[in-house]
Amino acid sequence: MSAPAPARASRRPLVATAVLTGLALLVAWQALQLLVLLFIAILIAVYLAAFADTIQRRTRWPRGIALAAAIAATIAVLWGVEALFVPPVIEQVRQLGANLPGYVVAWQAWLGRTAQQFPVLDPFIGGERQHDVVDAVLGQAEAMAAGIFPRVVNLVHGLINVASTAVMAIYLARAPLSYVDFAVSLVPPAHRGLARDVGAACGVALRHWVFAQLFNMAVLGTLTTIGLWALGVPYWLAFGIFAGLAAIVPFFGTMVSTIVPALFVLDRGAGPAIAVALLGTVVHVVEANIIAPMVFERGINLPPVLTIMAVLVAGTLLGPVGLVVAVPLLAVLLVAVRKVLLERIYRDEPIGAGAAQAVAAASPAGRGAATE
Repeated sequence: MSAPAPARASRRPLVATAVLTGLALLVAWQALQLLVLLFIAILIAVYLAAFADTIQRRTRWPRGIALAAAIAATIAVLWGVEALFVPPVIEQVRQLGANLPGYVVAWQAWLGRTAQQFPVLDPFIGGERQHDVVDAVLGQAEAMAAGIFPRVVNLVHGLINVASTAVMAIYLARAPLSYVDFAVSLVPPAHRGLARDVGAACGVALRHWVFAQLFNMAVLGTLTTIGLWALGVPYWLAFGIFAGLAAIVPFFGTMVSTIVPALFVLDRGAGPAIAVALLGTVVHVVEANIIAPMVFERGINLPPVLTIMAVLVAGTLLGPVGLVVAVPLLAVLLVAVRKVLLERIYRDEPIGAGAAQAVAAASPAGRGAATE
């Protein structure tokens, strides 16, 4: 017997929803790079909107004028940074490229001395192996350099992406609520309150992450630059700025920005290289245990294992851009999980509420109230 007509009719919305969801996921996968640009535009918009809100509160200017002032101030700061640091950094990078063959010889000599001091390493880096190691590193560097030229051909496409991202960010920052309302309107009416709550929580998390990350990168780059200059490391300004920029990629950026400067003092012996590595370790320990807890205090806590996995997955799926957006994407995902799965479906208490109640109950006032 065939199913009754009302039963078939009741299944039609479910089938249509499943088909539309599948099509939406397929389109999203095909347009993944464009969605990443949209997410970057959202991050920039979060920064501009927060900056404009601050100006608007202090000056009572209209929204458009406050946003224009925020954009102008940001451009002025970027221009000042470019004028102060870009010329010497370019000069140091040029000198680094010119002196790289000499460093290659020093690295080969260091590998030879290391193989003599530790015979167990001789099968790996002794004799011709040291040339293989250095040649492999140089081969990777040459491959990366060779890949730059094809990218120059796509310069117009890249400029279009940059311009599109900037324009989207400005429009999002100018009227963020209109886009939030549009996104909420796509949700079934019964769940629009939850969608608005999730959107607001994600906005707060992204705002905290953007400003905390900018401050964290500035402090880390400054401390590294001062330390490398004090140790007499060549190209200290270039390596210091690189350390600040690399801080946007947790763990991996820290590791690379610590190892690379140490390689350029190996010609002086193991002591200076160890000193540079210790400098990087100390700076990053201070950043991880003092600076980061303070600047990320109001943001969402990101478990280290999940952060590493997010960087690996995003880097695999999206390439270098994925390394930049991995952490804020993880922050948004954790907020959505907390709001939807934990608080709405599982009916768990908001994170921190149980601890607050326990502290209140343990206090003298709390115990007194409980006994009354």
